[in-house]
Amino acid sequence: MATTKKDIRALSKEQLRDFFEKQGDKAFRGNQVYEWLWQKGAHSFDDMTNVSKETRQMLEDNFVINHIKVDTMQRSNDGTVKNAVRLHDGLIVESVLIPTATRTTACVSSQVGCSLDCRFCATARLKRMRNLNPDEIYDQVVAIDNESKLYFNRPLSNIVFMGMGEPLMNYNNVIKAIDKITSPEGLGMSPKRITVSTSGVPKMIKKMADDDVKFNLAVSLHSAIDEVRTTIMPFNENFPLEDLREALEYWYAKTKCKISYEYVVWKGINDSQKDIDALVKFCKYVPCKVNIIEYNPIDDGEFQQASNEALENYISNLEKNRIVVNVRRSRGKDIDAACGQLANKS
Repeated sequence: MATTKKDIRALSKEQLRDFFEKQGDKAFRGNQVYEWLWQKGAHSFDDMTNVSKETRQMLEDNFVINHIKVDTMQRSNDGTVKNAVRLHDGLIVESVLIPTATRTTACVSSQVGCSLDCRFCATARLKRMRNLNPDEIYDQVVAIDNESKLYFNRPLSNIVFMGMGEPLMNYNNVIKAIDKITSPEGLGMSPKRITVSTSGVPKMIKKMADDDVKFNLAVSLHSAIDEVRTTIMPFNENFPLEDLREALEYWYAKTKCKISYEYVVWKGINDSQKDIDALVKFCKYVPCKVNIIEYNPIDDGEFQQASNEALENYISNLEKNRIVVNVRRSRGKDIDAACGQLANKS
């Protein structure tokens, strides 16, 4: 009966060193292979040119490298790049390269589909098929780093976990991927250039704080009134705002890191003065900033962008209360690469 080969990137450096010793080889061979896998991004064992042909064959006999493949790539009029990424089992996720004058940002996925049920998000309409492995998350970043160098002549500067999936529902694999991305033996990126965005899973926010993570936290908030938030994000019934607030206070007490609130304003849903007052109050619990995000429709017309007047009202009320507020215009709308639009349409 055929046995399935193990993905070699599931092994730690120590496990690789042990493997080579058990084969009667020198332990340092494990260091060489580890470097090829992570720093040099080898797609096959044949790429490992400083390893003997016999050793490469032995690796081929025992392991596979389940590397992602960029199936299709689309470029927007504004320079945004969207990748449809094929995984080793044929499933597809999407990731996005967002360029500005001063930086290039990778928006990466953490799940195939999504565990949550936000009604305004195209990804939430896809059932969650599975979590991504650490190497599949890492590979998305490497692919976008290469595209950043190719199209914009500079390496990737920032990473946001705002693609498909809820990162905190795939916590262990996301943390392992970030460890690889920030390690000198991986991509060597600063954790301060990485933001993990969650819809708000209180228990996992506390766990992040306890684990002393060094990256930034963003919360997809959209309403500070429980009834309204539950209407647009039904899981809020299980993770109400009071629990979320307590978790964020815990996060700040432990990390001293400000929180970013991602916030879309919709016509007739959360565009009243009552909604604004609730957000201002919520923002006062923990040092934060608010990113008001342009809404990107997902076809059915139930959710519509609020008026400019409503947005200005939000901005003036937040600023009056000395809360930092930014308005984020969406990028890549013409290729369905904007926030909330990732649904494998390409």
